[in-house]
Amino acid sequence: MSCPALLIAAPASGQGKTTVTAALARLHARQGRRVRVFKCGPDFLDPHWHELASGAPVHSLDLWINGAQDCVQRLHDAALQADLILIEGVMGLFDGDPSAADLAQRFGVPVLAVIDASAMAGTFGALAHGLRDYRPGLPWAGVLANRVGSARHADMLRAGLRDPQDWQGALARITLGEGPALLPERHLGLVAAHELPDALQRLDAAADALAATPLGRMGADDLQRWAVPFPAAQDLEPIPPLLAGRTVAVARDAAFSFIYAANLQTLEQLGAQVRFFSPLAGDGLPPCDAVWLPGGYPELHAARIAANTGLRAGLQQHLEAGRPLWAECGGMVALCESVQLQNGTVQPLWGLLPGQATLNKRLAGLGPQQLAVAGQVLRGHTFHYSTLASSAPAIARSSRPGEAPAPGAGEALYRSGRLHASYFHAWFASSPRAVAHLLGGEGA
Repeated sequence: MSCPALLIAAPASGQGKTTVTAALARLHARQGRRVRVFKCGPDFLDPHWHELASGAPVHSLDLWINGAQDCVQRLHDAALQADLILIEGVMGLFDGDPSAADLAQRFGVPVLAVIDASAMAGTFGALAHGLRDYRPGLPWAGVLANRVGSARHADMLRAGLRDPQDWQGALARITLGEGPALLPERHLGLVAAHELPDALQRLDAAADALAATPLGRMGADDLQRWAVPFPAAQDLEPIPPLLAGRTVAVARDAAFSFIYAANLQTLEQLGAQVRFFSPLAGDGLPPCDAVWLPGGYPELHAARIAANTGLRAGLQQHLEAGRPLWAECGGMVALCESVQLQNGTVQPLWGLLPGQATLNKRLAGLGPQQLAVAGQVLRGHTFHYSTLASSAPAIARSSRPGEAPAPGAGEALYRSGRLHASYFHAWFASSPRAVAHLLGGEGA
């Protein structure tokens, strides 16, 4: 099965990859094409924008966290449904191991380089040349100049290219009127699309700007130059229905939004019925056999979380009944006795896990991690600004890829009865059996 595909990359973070990817998805979706978007590497925030732009679920692709065969199958499944596949890279094109370039070469996906050209002229051509030719055999689609000052500036940039066919156009800095950045940021990354009432208007502004470029003027026939074959995976192990007949309650709202669509898919493949609830909306705990509290921004909503005493009571009764609860990162913080914010204010929380979290100004954890659970290995990552001082026993620690766990390194896996909690974000498909164990599945 083949489908036109692009991997949108850059020389570094902050160049505009997310805006261009979302704009391209929105532009083609408006024209009636079926667009599927992926994010290279672990990311919870950019996919919100891509899902809004494309109208379809967004999955991560990482050759280590997913594994190559999982990536193969997700791309194949997308190619069966889509007219265009877009993959947003991570950091710079060659950053990380595996990198976005590794993914592009593994699957033969042409790279579109987005370069912030706001403070350069002739050097733009050198950067484009380096990105294209640094690694022999890299599939290449061209380069898009971002944050360009004027038509004359764009002409200077284009003149610096060794191959005129590399030019895919120029974008000026896109804003809504005199407002702030089109896609605003805070700690951990972009503000999620569902938190902004004008999110679709922002995407339409970006799509309108892109429509004036050579890249944006391409139709269905033009896109076929980037058609890529995506065969089905051959060696994927079927997922056993270890959670069949069980209901898993999943917190989902602005405070608990770090949820991979693929994780929900894995729960369903395990046989679970997923039931969502919103702590911020005042929901109590729905009838369930297990609970998953995903990460997010509990520190931004701490008072409202603490005020939901009915949910706190429901969670306490759930644990006292011996039922399992898995809490990741922000979900774990919400269970703590309190959180100290950056201004020094201490805000009480649910108090179901001993200890206090402290929100810091600098990152406290970042990067891919693996975690041993019940003889299985879950893969995932860590990314957080807070730290936790807890008296709860740590029964395991995560480690970097290929390394053994070490005292004081990685992320602790805390256990209190049937409660398991960690800063570690799990990619459920990497070990469905481990996930079933955390959520109380039979035979896991």
